[in-house]
Amino acid sequence: MTPTDETLAAVGNVVDADYRHVAKHISPGRPLVLPATYLKWYLLRRPDQVIDPAVVEEARGFLTAQVAAGGLAIAGDLGFVIHHLSGEHVHLLLVCTWRGNNEMWETVYAKDGGGFEPTDQTAHRGVMCVWEFGAVAHEHQAWTRYLRSDRDVTAKRAYAESCFTGPI
Repeated sequence: MTPTDETLAAVGNVVDADYRHVAKHISPGRPLVLPATYLKWYLLRRPDQVIDPAVVEEARGFLTAQVAAGGLAIAGDLGFVIHHLSGEHVHLLLVCTWRGNNEMWETVYAKDGGGFEPTDQTAHRGVMCVWEFGAVAHEHQAWTRYLRSDRDVTAKRAYAESCFTGPI
């Protein structure tokens, strides 16, 4: 069914009139390797920004502690983290792992001034922004290649070494 102009005029009016979309840059960081978990690490920011290395280390330490304490149950998982500097000072950590043959699972943490905290996991919630989808699109393709492979150590290495970098 083709949507009518009348139908489309009534929906999707959520973008502020003064909003101007800008490009961001994503690059791979050092993976987070824990005793039973391997997470690729992506840094996402505007091209004119730098994510403070101290905050990156804080984020890595926070996730390591969460996993060790059982607050983030991802032992045995393979996946990725998107560390997104949103705006001027909000840091988001999107922790994504692959489960159930073909499912991406996610836990989100945010830091706005203080330390990292879990975000509210409500029934209908924001999932991710268009910039974060750049990493997810790449990861989708990389995981699909893995699923179609022999799924051996060589295939896992190919997945782990396949990272996206560039403008989004």
